[in-house]
Amino acid sequence: MKYFSSRGGMKPQDFSEILLEGLAPDGGLAVPEFYPQVALHVLESWKSLPYGQLAFEVLRPYATDIPEADLKALTTKTYTKSVYGTDEITPVRDLFDGMKVLELSNGPTLAFKDMAMQLLGNLFEYQLGRVGQELNILGATSGDTGSAAEYAMRGKKGVRVFMLSPAGKMSAFQRAQMYSLQDPNIFNIAVDGLFDDCQDIVKAVSEDLAFKNRQKIGTVNSINWGRISAQVVYYFNAYLRTAPTIGDPVSFAVPSGNFGNVLAGHIARQMGLPIRKLVVATNENNVLDEFFRTGVYRPRKSAETYITSSPSMDISKASNFERFVYDLLGRDPKALKALWDQLAAHGQFDLSADSRFKNIELDYGFVSGSSSHANRLATIAEVYKRTGTLIDTHTADAVKVAREHVEPGVPMVVLETALAVKFADTIVEATGQTPPVPQAYQGIEDLPQRVVNMPIDVGQVKHFISQHTGL
Repeated sequence: MKYFSSRGGMKPQDFSEILLEGLAPDGGLAVPEFYPQVALHVLESWKSLPYGQLAFEVLRPYATDIPEADLKALTTKTYTKSVYGTDEITPVRDLFDGMKVLELSNGPTLAFKDMAMQLLGNLFEYQLGRVGQELNILGATSGDTGSAAEYAMRGKKGVRVFMLSPAGKMSAFQRAQMYSLQDPNIFNIAVDGLFDDCQDIVKAVSEDLAFKNRQKIGTVNSINWGRISAQVVYYFNAYLRTAPTIGDPVSFAVPSGNFGNVLAGHIARQMGLPIRKLVVATNENNVLDEFFRTGVYRPRKSAETYITSSPSMDISKASNFERFVYDLLGRDPKALKALWDQLAAHGQFDLSADSRFKNIELDYGFVSGSSSHANRLATIAEVYKRTGTLIDTHTADAVKVAREHVEPGVPMVVLETALAVKFADTIVEATGQTPPVPQAYQGIEDLPQRVVNMPIDVGQVKHFISQHTGL
């Protein structure tokens, strides 16, 4: 399997090469030359596989330059009961009204990002050892990516993490998870702006190829194909545990910010997984919902981005959206680049008149909707009243939108984002109940925190990286 840039300006590369990269040299994203196909009889044969073995089967056609025995050892090492607290790794539980919840928050940082990040940490260490290199990871987080990356990379040989986060915009628990880490290879930078500003800095640094190469900059944001491919696994796992018969359709509802989580569902569907609908659930920052309803993609500026009670979705520039549009345009890098040039020049593009957009639900399964703070509170309260379970704010957004798209006889699986404790203030507002804190995180908000504050300044971030790498 070879990888190319969505914009056409990168020579073919192997999985191991793009694993350690961020953006492609032309500013695009790495995409595989094709999507491997999984026949129904093969899918049937996977039903009894433990999660680590299933991950190997799903990832094997994407990571063809890693010896199969090594890849299997890595996936088996990653997905264990000792890390995720259950042999099932991602259990599916019943909700109500035709909906189920896919548990993705059993990992070390209590959020779905652990599902891919734990594997990425092991893959990075493996590949760096193989080539005798070091890697300086530069990332941006709106809440959960940062802690998942830092916990996955703690103590990893040859890896440093520089994580940008929007100052004061995450929950107190999220900040404590990241900033309380004292590991010498972990550096937290709080930027005086929003997540989009942090993400813009990461992209600007990645586009400075001389600096990127000198400093050996890589990324763990969902622009990293390794992370996206690892997320594809839990769609297969959920389907195998939900479909009444292999071949029957199942729908998925996904809280969406940077579009990486639902993109993994799109990839699974392209591989042949019988997904009926991919429900894109947004909060008040409904740029993606606007596109899927109207065909107009209009990212907002930081000043127009709302600060909400589902902060991990407070994003108006969805990086991974480019990979889907690449597929929508027939995997034509010239057409994609022209569209992104138009986006850069005019701040938006309009595909409403394009026949490919008009068939987007039929061809790709995408539908969408949005949720407000009032919707979140009502949904959290209803779920608690009817099931006795507390769900987090992002999962609540997905439940609210999912029920608008439930079809009789088609299971609707809602992807859980995080445990409720990470957004305790809103949970208390909705239910009057304080979510329980897992034993491992008792008192975390009282620990000393280690973080550097900076303005929105690419130069200062580069200087900080240079200071702490000695390169």
